[in-house]
Amino acid sequence: MAQKSDPNYKIIAENRRARYDYAIEYDLECGIMLMGSEVKSLRSGQANIAESYATVEDGELYLVNSYIAPYRQAKTFGHEERRRRKLLASKRELARLWAATAKEGMTLVPLVMYFNHRGLVKLKIAVAKGKKLADKRATEAKRDWDKQKRRLMKEHG
Repeated sequence: MAQKSDPNYKIIAENRRARYDYAIEYDLECGIMLMGSEVKSLRSGQANIAESYATVEDGELYLVNSYIAPYRQAKTFGHEERRRRKLLASKRELARLWAATAKEGMTLVPLVMYFNHRGLVKLKIAVAKGKKLADKRATEAKRDWDKQKRRLMKEHG
């Protein structure tokens, strides 16, 4: 990602639960096609990607069920809040994503939506496999053990 000193870089929405619910294989940054009122709404930080997912249909990548709040000043040229938005990725990446979802049973989960250093809206999606309850417990136990280990190393040098 970008450095913190970059004035244009800003996180709009983050799916914090994705890393808990899914085992992430790899992630991919892609662009997103938006209307003007959607960009204005995103600049004020009114979006949610927690319940959304991505899908490959007819050789194109779409973001489904993401929420972008309506922009109040755009009266006649507004947008639908939960419409399907087209994601921009190369043909090679699309083929790789389609193979992962269709053949391997993976899921495309959005991780974070942000403005990059040029001020463009980008979406980071992950190719992931759903975790079982035991996997979630193991991840939590490992996180707790790492926390205790850091605490012990700090106390006892």
